[in-house]
Amino acid sequence: ISIYRPALTTILYGRKLIIFSSCCLPPSHQLNHRRLLEYLKFTLDQYVEMDYILVYFHYGLRSSNKPSLKWLREAYSEFDRKYKKNMKTLYVVHPTNFIRIVWNIFKPLISHKFGKKLTYVNYLSELGEHLNYEQLIIPPDVLRHDEKLRAAQKGEPPPSVKTPPARPPLPTQQFGVSLQYIREKNREAMIPPVITQTVTYLKEKGLMTEGIFRRSARVQLIKDVQKLYNLGKAVNFDEFGDVHVPAVILKTFLRELPEPLLTFRVYNQVQDFLNVESSLRITRCKQLVESLPEHNYIVAKYLLSFLHMVSQQSIVNKMSASNLACVFGVNLVWPRHGSISLSALTPINIFTDILIEHFHTVFGSRCPPAQVMTLTFPLTPPIWTFLHEKTKQI
Repeated sequence: ISIYRPALTTILYGRKLIIFSSCCLPPSHQLNHRRLLEYLKFTLDQYVEMDYILVYFHYGLRSSNKPSLKWLREAYSEFDRKYKKNMKTLYVVHPTNFIRIVWNIFKPLISHKFGKKLTYVNYLSELGEHLNYEQLIIPPDVLRHDEKLRAAQKGEPPPSVKTPPARPPLPTQQFGVSLQYIREKNREAMIPPVITQTVTYLKEKGLMTEGIFRRSARVQLIKDVQKLYNLGKAVNFDEFGDVHVPAVILKTFLRELPEPLLTFRVYNQVQDFLNVESSLRITRCKQLVESLPEHNYIVAKYLLSFLHMVSQQSIVNKMSASNLACVFGVNLVWPRHGSISLSALTPINIFTDILIEHFHTVFGSRCPPAQVMTLTFPLTPPIWTFLHEKTKQI
């Protein structure tokens, strides 16, 4: 498997994003294309039940590592409906005439609906208009090739992504700001309004929805809802007629926090989770959760209580604790730098699965500092009287 892994990377923020880089493929005499296909299916099988995006970096595909047309046809036939249905977009970056010829050859076999998912991208800057450029793991060879293409333009200015100047957040801002900022601007409310409103709505109308949190919603619609929240305007989810909208909004809110809800500090400790004996993992989860700052702990407890409730209806909604962990794990904890790799996903999912499945054990006994009664001496009369009466009762 290790020979194929460099060609395939997975980024796990929001919709699952899978990147295939041709320049990382070894020469054909080292490459078993049958095993490559098996590895592709193995990777995709982990995500095809959810919406995902595929980015194909074509640069670097040469005669020395190029698969045959027969193999391409066999590969397409093996990727059945489940792989094609939930793939929302296929971005082909730096396409050549070879790509267009192959596409025309396969056109009779490709459905019109699937064909509409294909998007050609000539420059990386164009790709940045569709995806979060900072999250992409782009091979250095592809970056250099893109620079050469732009330099070769005949007197035309290279396309660029316009980045607006940084500006302070609005007082009503909800997305992309810290929990502390939201709390200060919302009368010290511990639970952010976005979380409260989406959870409340989903408790009432989404618990029995099959695949809740696995489906996506229209990107522009999600942006419009975010804008309403950021402007401090009321959001009525009934108006959208789609229970998946609040589900996506909840995931988006968590994902856009400057620091993950479970904090950067927890990430490395979660990565060591596979080294913890199975019988001790619940205890370890409890220790990590209880080490969170007070505000993070309270919000996490509120959210995980809801996810536990969702998992209790898994017979109907098909969202068991493990399925929810696959969706929410990467939205609760991520590294300070870079993206989450495929290998880092397993401990994150195990950790999140335990948080949901064993919610009452993990969150059951800790009393956040704000709820602990502190006594100062000398005791004031009301407190003294209260304690005296309790002692008499005992």
